[in-house]
Amino acid sequence: MAIVYLSLGSNKGDRIGYIQQATSIIGGLETVNIIRSSSFYESEPWGTDSKNWYVNAILEIKTSLNPHELLNSIHKIEAQLGRNREIEGHYGDRTIDIDIIFYDKAIINDDDLIIPHKYFHKRAFTLVPMLELEPDFVHPILKKNILELHDTLENPEMVCLYGTRVRI
Repeated sequence: MAIVYLSLGSNKGDRIGYIQQATSIIGGLETVNIIRSSSFYESEPWGTDSKNWYVNAILEIKTSLNPHELLNSIHKIEAQLGRNREIEGHYGDRTIDIDIIFYDKAIINDDDLIIPHKYFHKRAFTLVPMLELEPDFVHPILKKNILELHDTLENPEMVCLYGTRVRI
């Protein structure tokens, strides 16, 4: 079974509710076991003109699915929760966005799947929750652990759901 880290984000509607629903559906898959989840964090939109802030979290799972099978399952879950990739575009507001950040130490660079996620190391909204779960995990391409990657961020602060600024 592979150890996988998934990033979950929502900036439309009941943001926390969508992340909780996605987590529940993922946990209900016969081929997936949820190991643990990070706290929920609130973040400004990244790479978009949207004014709607995101709620983000990282899930650590074990799965027997290969990376492409997992991606297909994720796309089905997103659609089930109202995400329409054709209408929303690449960075539009969405009910749920689920990305595969790491799949064991695999390096995949296909047209439809890039692992590790190509922007993971540039985004506080993925690094901070990952730092909470596994600060010593080493990025298989960059050869730096999560703490080292976090230290390179220009703005390493995040707002947790309770309104506290977190700087790790």
